[in-house]
Order: sequence, then C-alpha cells, then structure tokens
Amino acid sequence: MANFDKKLSEYADLVIRAGLNIGQGQTLWLNCATDCAMFATMLAQAAYSAGAGDVVVDWSNAQLSRLRYLNALEEVFHRPPDYTIEKYRNMASIGAASLALLSTDLEAAAGINPVRVQNEQKALGEHPVVNDYVRRRAIGEWQWSVAGCVTPQWAKKVFIGRTEEQAVKMLWDAVFNSVLVTGDGLSKQKWQIKTQKGLERIARLNNYGFKSLSYKNSIGTELNVELPNGHYWAGCSMHTKNGTKFVPNLPTDEVFTTPRREGINGTIIASRPMNTPAGLVEGLGLVLRAGKIVESTARAGQNILAALLDTDEGARYLGEIALVEHDSPVSMQNMLFYNTLFDENASCHFALGRGYPLIRGAETLSKNEQSKLGLNCSAIHCDFMVGTPDLEITGVTKEGRFITVFEEGKFVI
Repeated sequence: MANFDKKLSEYADLVIRAGLNIGQGQTLWLNCATDCAMFATMLAQAAYSAGAGDVVVDWSNAQLSRLRYLNALEEVFHRPPDYTIEKYRNMASIGAASLALLSTDLEAAAGINPVRVQNEQKALGEHPVVNDYVRRRAIGEWQWSVAGCVTPQWAKKVFIGRTEEQAVKMLWDAVFNSVLVTGDGLSKQKWQIKTQKGLERIARLNNYGFKSLSYKNSIGTELNVELPNGHYWAGCSMHTKNGTKFVPNLPTDEVFTTPRREGINGTIIASRPMNTPAGLVEGLGLVLRAGKIVESTARAGQNILAALLDTDEGARYLGEIALVEHDSPVSMQNMLFYNTLFDENASCHFALGRGYPLIRGAETLSKNEQSKLGLNCSAIHCDFMVGTPDLEITGVTKEGRFITVFEEGKFVI
C-alpha cells in the first residue's frame, strides 16, 4: 500500500500543480461524487499546499441522483435551481479554478427516463448565467481541468469477475498509467515533455490550414468533414488570459477543433460505446447529410440516443472533431474504461452538440454570431469514439493539396 499511497499523492499533486496550476490565493471549485471523498481531501490538501485561498466542494451522489430522476416533479428538470445559478455566478466573479472529478456508476442510470436527463442538461446549458460562465472560461479567464477518481462501482464495471478489492487496484493502476504517474515523482516533468510534443503537432496542423478532412476505416466509417474558415486546433495545454498554463484534461492525448456545422457528409460507426448522463449507447451508427444526422441506429440504448438527439436542434449536428493516435497510453492498455475522459483519449472521436469556439475571433462573439461562422451552439456536448487501428484521415488544403494526416491509426504529419 505504501507504493499506492505514493502514487495517489503524486497524482493529486499533478492534478493541482500541472492540471490546474492553481494560483496564490485562488479559490478551487471542486465537483465530485461522495464516493471520491478520500481523494477529494487529498486534492484539497494539495491545493492549499500550492497556495489556494479556499477550496469549495460541490458533492454529488449517483444513487440520490437516480432517486431524483425517478421521483421528482417534472418541472424541476426544466429550470435549474437558483442556488445552482448563483454558484456559477459567484465562481465566475472570483475567477475560481474549476476541477471536475469524474467516476462512473452505470447501474445508477439504469431505468431512468433519458428525456428527464436531457431536459435538465438543456435547461442548465441554456441559462444565460451558465452561458456566460462557459464563454468566460473559453476565453481563458480562469483555469479548469477534469480528472478521474476510481470508485468500487466503476471498477467492478470495468473488471467483471474480479473481487472489489482487485478491481479497484487494477483500475487505479490503469488511471496512473494513463496520466504517467509511476511513483518516481517525475510526472510533472513527463507532462511538460508530452504537452510540448502535442503543441508542436498542433502547430503543424494549423500551418496546413485544412479546409476538409476525410475519414475511412474497415468498420464502416466513411465521412467528409469541412472545417470553417479561420478554424484552429487546440489541446494538450492551454493558457489563461494572464498567461497561466494549465492542462484541461488528465489524461489528454487529443488535438481538436470545431467542424463547420453544416459541412459534414457520410457515415460514422462508433468504435466504442457512447457514455451519456442517462447511460450507455452501444453499437452507434450515424448518417449525416449537410451536417445533420438523418439516420441513427444503436444496438443498445436507442431510447437514450433518441432523447439525446431531441435535446435541441444542435444535438443532431456535430460540434467537435478530435484526433488521437491508436497507440496512446490509454489505448495501449487495451481496455474499455466506460468513462469518456479516458476512452476519448484512446481513440479519435467526435462530439454531438456544442462545439468549442476554435474559430479566430469567435471567442468573444454572441451565440448567434458564432452560429453564423459555422459553430454548433447546442446546450449539450457528448463525445463518441470512432478511432480504429486502420483509420485513415486525409486532409485537403485551401490550395487543393491532398495530405495524409492519419495512416493505420497514427499521425504521419
């Protein structure tokens, strides 16, 4: 256990000092499940040691959420409570660094009405205070990050047939491997090297200035994706307006941008289950014309998919395209995490719904103005994976040159 404790402490320090790079006197706003209380305490200690002025924790509980979705009055899912809105307003006003600590409890989502989940997501996502919070976060007014925390429920889903103790240990080992924590105390230095390589790749993608990307693999994906004028690629690490460097996802192996909302045509076959707030969608297949999803199929979770696509108009369009090599640290573990933070870093992916304002000059525009530039301004954002070992991606430049971007699931530029 001594080595495990050492790794866990190093992981907490990595999240606070490299993921968030918390500032002196800055407030940390932490959102996590009650099952993650022990690790949340370690994060709070690491934050205070790094100079945080305060740590504010918002707790969630999967079983209580389940009871609420099953029993609460319908109207509560159409209007976010005032105290939730005030929390967003207050955290934005003080520039709190935000950290979401993610775990998975799929059993708690079983049997709930997915329409209720999507109504709640839509109501929160469309509230003007939340919109303002998301806008200010996107333009770099404060740091934010997302990390994972192992729980027994999550571990038992990933490692079926193992004892709870075995499953928890195995999943923590997988998390540590994904974020380059080995117990040698050098994870921050490893991430500095990793992010620098990622930024160099982003620079190459931006220099090409692709107007479109075409995808093809052996499981049925054949898709052409137009990119908006002035788009740019991001990922790995970001900077706030005052120059503070942070890593928004731990782990992260993706570089991403936004597609032109109405410029996507073809067929997508998901290579992994899509994890939504209402549960899993398995065997996902989509057909898009002029950006819109005109056909959708699923081997399991069809009702969940239908509710997701009906959230708003933008839910039937894509909002993010992300490139991840098939031999990333997450992918090389050859396992399904059932958690989007990890699974999206094992595979190229897209997202249904809202896109990031990765169009030059779009960051400060209104939603209507962003939409005119081709950005998807949906209230939701839900990632799904499409990467395979044989995925090929070809880019077309503004000059009409064809450039191979991906070959056999890996970058060649």
